[in-house]
Amino acid sequence: MEDSFSSISRWLPLILIFMSLLTVRAQLPGTWELLVPNAGIASMHTAVTRFNTVVLLDRTNIGPSRKLLPKSRCRYDPNDAVLKKDCFAHSVVFDPQTNQIRPLMILTDTWCSSGQFLPDGTLLQAGGDLDGFRKIRKFEPCESDGFCDWVELGDVELVNGRWYATNQILPDGTVIIVGGRGTNTVEYFPPSKNKNGAIELKFLADVEDNQMDNLYPYVHLLPNGHLFIFANNKAVMYDHNGNNVIREYPALSGGPRNYPSAGSSVMLALEGDFSTAVIVICGGAQYGAFIERSTDTPAHGSCGRIVATDPKPGWEMEDMPFGRIMGDMVLLPTGDSLIINGAQAGTQGFEMASNPCLYPVLYRPDQPVGLRFMTLNPGTVPRMYHSTANLLPDGRVLIAGSNPHYFYKFSAEFPTELRLEAFSPEYLSPDRANIRPVIEGIPETVRYGEAFDVFVSVSLPVVGIVEVNFGSAPFATHSFSQGQRLVKLTVTPSVPENGRYRIKCTAPPNGAVAPPGYYMAFTVNQGVPSVARWVHLVP
Repeated sequence: MEDSFSSISRWLPLILIFMSLLTVRAQLPGTWELLVPNAGIASMHTAVTRFNTVVLLDRTNIGPSRKLLPKSRCRYDPNDAVLKKDCFAHSVVFDPQTNQIRPLMILTDTWCSSGQFLPDGTLLQAGGDLDGFRKIRKFEPCESDGFCDWVELGDVELVNGRWYATNQILPDGTVIIVGGRGTNTVEYFPPSKNKNGAIELKFLADVEDNQMDNLYPYVHLLPNGHLFIFANNKAVMYDHNGNNVIREYPALSGGPRNYPSAGSSVMLALEGDFSTAVIVICGGAQYGAFIERSTDTPAHGSCGRIVATDPKPGWEMEDMPFGRIMGDMVLLPTGDSLIINGAQAGTQGFEMASNPCLYPVLYRPDQPVGLRFMTLNPGTVPRMYHSTANLLPDGRVLIAGSNPHYFYKFSAEFPTELRLEAFSPEYLSPDRANIRPVIEGIPETVRYGEAFDVFVSVSLPVVGIVEVNFGSAPFATHSFSQGQRLVKLTVTPSVPENGRYRIKCTAPPNGAVAPPGYYMAFTVNQGVPSVARWVHLVP
């Protein structure tokens, strides 16, 4: 009896520690949900359409996926090293409301390509590797039961082939395509008289090193109409109309942040008079980890924050709770940012990282330094290289992908990941359901500077201001969401009217604040967002 008691006594501290960890995990905010056990493909690129569907896209020369194309449809490529006749899908469209998957047909290689939605809601997709190097593709979305598919443009190609480039829609609705591996230029779609051909951007060449840290540059459209372009550890303000660098920002400490060093970046919500833009860049690999092929070099967790529109800008530094590479920063409807996915060691690239970072972190920009980060409930699925995160119209965040291998492998330490998950921030918890607003009426189309009304219903009486915020639908890939944007509209206090509330709003003033296109319009009551309604913002 004494031996048994002694044995239990020895193990009791460990048992108590384990139980306390379970309790702490259960108390952390946020919940996880498995949506689909097998999406058929591992999504390298993900985008949400105005029909509430999601386009998932992988590379074409990745070997067999786990989703066949419809009968009799195959892709023929004599140069494909694995499948000359490829009858497998490498892109699908997903309906989060029904969890249905429909295969799509894409012809040329989209590995490490770029994308952006056009003003009419069409997804523009550019570049890639091998036969996709100069290709431009379009996906015109449709209802979930439709038959829309990828179309490869035959009459126009990229002037420079682009691999690891970044797209950003501009105030006039054209798209600038920035950089790429060995391509230190910009070009535009559609080309115009004044913006035709490839234009040298010397800044990209100046910051390139033997680690290639100028790939997938972070590009943000500032409300003054210029571009904030960050590559390696430096940034410039770029006048795309005059092809001039009009400001050089101080270097960001902590080493390089772009591919393959794999940090992430957001521009915080634009609000007030829309004259101030704040950029945040978080995480990254230690310099040299990629060159040395080191998978266990700890990532750093430093974040830099800069007022890009300030006359004398400087970086304000702080640390995340975890070192992280390949994290995705997702702007939530509230203006907070979710940092999710990635690893705590190594670098970006095939089989180049270890120690998955399963804990999401909430970045609360309105809090003082030291209080901005909140650790959230961890997931269980490692999301490594080639994983994505996208805000859904219902306020959840869709998590997809993770294929840290050249081909689909399911027996590796970090296998190819076909599961789709959703992370629900704390604002979707059941105890907040009675203050969650429901949009009862909103225009389908609004013009710049136009005054319009939004009608909402709420179970409990409204206290304070109900926000109306426009969120873009970005193209998420390689730890950066191209074109991501949140604009907090000018609103008046809500007024009760016939059992609901009327909110008077003013649309964004111009295309520099919010480029033309479709936006998810959220109402936010006491930090709890509604389900979004799509609004077309036009000149």
